[in-house]
Amino acid sequence: MITVDCLWRSPPTNWSLLSEDVHVWCTFLNQSTSRVQTLSQLLSQDERTRSERFYLERDRKRFIVGRGLLRTILGSYLGTNASQLQFCYGQHGKPTLAETSGGSILSFNLSHSHELVLYAITRKREIGVDIEYIRPISDFEQIADRCFSEREKNVFHQLPKDQKLGAFFNCWTRKEAYLKATGYGLLFPMDRLDVSLSPSEPVQLYSIKGDRSTVTRWSLQEFTPAYGYVGALAVEGHGWQLKCWQWE
Repeated sequence: MITVDCLWRSPPTNWSLLSEDVHVWCTFLNQSTSRVQTLSQLLSQDERTRSERFYLERDRKRFIVGRGLLRTILGSYLGTNASQLQFCYGQHGKPTLAETSGGSILSFNLSHSHELVLYAITRKREIGVDIEYIRPISDFEQIADRCFSEREKNVFHQLPKDQKLGAFFNCWTRKEAYLKATGYGLLFPMDRLDVSLSPSEPVQLYSIKGDRSTVTRWSLQEFTPAYGYVGALAVEGHGWQLKCWQWE
């Protein structure tokens, strides 16, 4: 059974992460100039180089905030200087902590959309998180026909018109959360992954490449990080407790 607390609260003064805990942090990417400058000092040389490749100043600042806060949060859990953390990357680009920086202790994933960023953190289990800003997409029904499973398409096309955009983002974030947890990313054929999407359905992973037996390894959870956004979380295993924190 999953215990869920999706109320976004300020964290306690001394937070801790137990083996059964999953924490999701939410904050805004638009920060003051002084805050951006402070966070930039935490970045590695490689991260600073990446930030300089952004054409728009807004995107550069958001990258700095996203990476700087990731370091700040992980460093707080580990009791480690945030600037000293080292990351490594999986075959398809999934970031993890290097073993020397606590990679055997903490698992994490992050996602950002529009003005918000999410960080999902747990211990010794795979985890993936996705957030999407709900906005008009002119061809979202065509995208659904390409990327949804046959079951998903049948459910989607039977929904009332005013529910379709929300269902599209429900489906997309749940698929993305799972694919980020496994490290496959968008190289995995999305139409071979079957999830719930209707407002009347419980959040569920139905099958992976037509195989229903492997889904028992995973749990899915939805949440609303802020008005106008939808989020999804994929976590390996069951019996975990979700807490949602607002980073000030």
